[in-house]
Amino acid sequence: QSTYCSTMVQHCEALGRAVQVVNLDPAAELFSYPVMADIRELIEVDDVMEDESLRFGPNGGLVFCMEYFANNFNWLEESLGHVEDDYILFDCPGQIELYTHLPVMKQLVEQLQQWEFRVCGVFLVDSQFMVESFKFISGILAALSAMISLEIPQINIMTKMDLLSKKAKKEIEKYLDPDMYSMIEDSSNILKSKRFKKLTKSICGLIDDYGMVRFLPFDRSDEESINIVLQHIDFTIQYGEDLEFKEPKECEEDKSALVDEYFQDRVDE
Repeated sequence: QSTYCSTMVQHCEALGRAVQVVNLDPAAELFSYPVMADIRELIEVDDVMEDESLRFGPNGGLVFCMEYFANNFNWLEESLGHVEDDYILFDCPGQIELYTHLPVMKQLVEQLQQWEFRVCGVFLVDSQFMVESFKFISGILAALSAMISLEIPQINIMTKMDLLSKKAKKEIEKYLDPDMYSMIEDSSNILKSKRFKKLTKSICGLIDDYGMVRFLPFDRSDEESINIVLQHIDFTIQYGEDLEFKEPKECEEDKSALVDEYFQDRVDE
């Protein structure tokens, strides 16, 4: 998440566009960008873990910190001040349980909306994790679970595309706009249990039939890749709605063509 925020801050600065970052990870260490507010000023995981009366481990300490934060949103309100028309990135913890079965992040979203923020979730998945079909399905379910829990528009991103080999980039292309039924057919020899095959087919049908989850590639070394992601987020939150606004250049009809062009450029390199 911090790498994403750092890349987006640099990209926006190059565009002459104001952007602020708020750190909401109480276990964060170092940043390569300035933050306008830091949750560690309120509470820090290390302090919670060192408290003899609590005796929490890393995960329990993080949950305690975030629940404490949820009871002290006034700290965030004071830290934000009056930020009219600002674009703010909230760098959040990466533990998936905060977005799936704990209410903390949902409460944060509702609070931001009460403060009249237009909120968009950016769900990041490591592209190196998504190079096998079953790992990809797992990643989709995690993204879908977060989207349902938070009830906000969500942009799903495959990060670290710049770290993949040419072969891996070519292989992962099919996961950006996947045909879920074909994916199951290709993997049918791996599925031994009939019940598991039926369950997996039903999950893939849900994803494919309703087009509920799609991923965008994020290559921090490629300005076009960064700009495409930013355009989708801008469109989702209607950033600068008082100006004449254009939809992202890759509508659904030509999205696959742009993805093909992106990978072809990488192969040519």
